[in-house]
Amino acid sequence: MGGPRQNALAAVFTASLLLPALAHGSESSCKGTLYLTLDTGNMRHAEVIAGILAKHHVKATFFVAQEKTLRGDMALDQSWSDYWKARVAEGHAFGSHTWRHGSFRKDEAGGKVTYRLMDGSQTQLDAEQICAELKKPDTRFAELTGRKLDPLWRAPGGRTTPNTLKAAEACGYRHVAWASAGFLGDELPSDAFPNEVLLKRALATLKDGDILMAHLGIWSRKDPFAPMLDPLIGSLKARGFCFATIPPQ
Repeated sequence: MGGPRQNALAAVFTASLLLPALAHGSESSCKGTLYLTLDTGNMRHAEVIAGILAKHHVKATFFVAQEKTLRGDMALDQSWSDYWKARVAEGHAFGSHTWRHGSFRKDEAGGKVTYRLMDGSQTQLDAEQICAELKKPDTRFAELTGRKLDPLWRAPGGRTTPNTLKAAEACGYRHVAWASAGFLGDELPSDAFPNEVLLKRALATLKDGDILMAHLGIWSRKDPFAPMLDPLIGSLKARGFCFATIPPQ
């Protein structure tokens, strides 16, 4: 049997093993669970947001599209491979945000859907083409990272139609919207919706089970909201909320 000194050292060692778990909290101590989701956007604050998530030990669900970034390339180009590989290694979840980041406008005859592209032009997609629009980011993400996307998708702007949802479900993708309180407002004009106002609103209205939505970068907002994810997540965790990724089913 060990003496008092050995027993004391063993106690210290055991406590050191428990500290990370105690610091991160446990599911049993959660007063509610929130789901942070992040759409690609222009990727301007991608690294900043990754740092915030790591700081707070939060896992998010990323929805990826081949969008133009502030660097002049595209979000799923080879130049972003290291970024996405790092997020995969951290254990985040990933879904499709369509390939061209178009808007599903309205249903047409024969199961087709009018799809408005970023340049303002419109085309009509049938069910097979809708499926291809969702699968292309999946294929590309696997090429970049070795990991396929989860069977999840989000329509740009959250805009869907019955035909679109039916086609997406038929090819294995479940749509993920967001809660009203979860709209963090990072695409709203900052002069009318200052960061402090958006932060206060989110903290006052978010509740258990809500899905939050923000972007890795927005072209239009002058005062970016992304850095406010730090105090937002910190305050929510201090209130007893835990964060989880969107389940695949």
